[in-house]
Amino acid sequence: MDNAKLTELYDTAKSWVFEAGEIIKRSFSNELTITYKSHAADLVTDMDKGIEQFFIDKIKNKYPDHEILGEEGYGDKVKDLDGTVWIIDPIDGTTNFVHQQLNFAISVGIFHDGEEKLAFIYDVVRNELFHCKAGEGLYLNEDKLPRLEETTLDKSVIGLNATWITPNPKIDHQLLLPLVRKSRGTRSYGTAAIELAYVACGRLDAYLTMRLSPWDFAAGYILIKEAGGIISDMNGEEVNVLGKTSIFAAKPSLHQEILGFISQGKDDNGQ
Repeated sequence: MDNAKLTELYDTAKSWVFEAGEIIKRSFSNELTITYKSHAADLVTDMDKGIEQFFIDKIKNKYPDHEILGEEGYGDKVKDLDGTVWIIDPIDGTTNFVHQQLNFAISVGIFHDGEEKLAFIYDVVRNELFHCKAGEGLYLNEDKLPRLEETTLDKSVIGLNATWITPNPKIDHQLLLPLVRKSRGTRSYGTAAIELAYVACGRLDAYLTMRLSPWDFAAGYILIKEAGGIISDMNGEEVNVLGKTSIFAAKPSLHQEILGFISQGKDDNGQ
């Protein structure tokens, strides 16, 4: 895809993200229809479904050869990143959307022939759009942000959900307790998209979670790389963008420091 086509795609996608945000804002006075997926905390609303369908209708009308992977399942059965692929979470942080009407985001990542190209994470209520076109830097609204600076764990604020520091089936929570103790502090916003955007812009120094789906992290994956950070799974391996995976994003030296902590913990536990 040449630069002119990429710029046109960027401008179009950006306008759709803002349009979707306005639809969500207008919905705040309406009663939501809420259903459940796997359990009572796994919510989906009619607005999640409607916003995903909004993007699909727009994309398929203007770019019929593009493929779409979306959380609510209205898109395509995407098997690879050949061609142009949109990975969309219409509302990341649905529980926050339902309970707070705050701390949720529209997340859109666009890949072309396997390469990350465009990303948009839009915090609708705060009117903060984190976005990038690969190779041109990270932006917050119209302001270009500096690349990430290095730090150490004792000076870091880490995004970490309390689920992972209590007994759970995904990881030995004892491995993460030293991080909590040594870091300056931890935060949990209830939305992976915003937490990844916060790492990319420097509001958080790292973010760790044990299981995300592609629509949860695709846009953040692109933003982190563009900002000069490192994003991997919890073993430090390359992320499979189309698979469910653990996610660990951080500033480069901090990424290595935290991996060392976790590896040391595994050794000490005989794992």
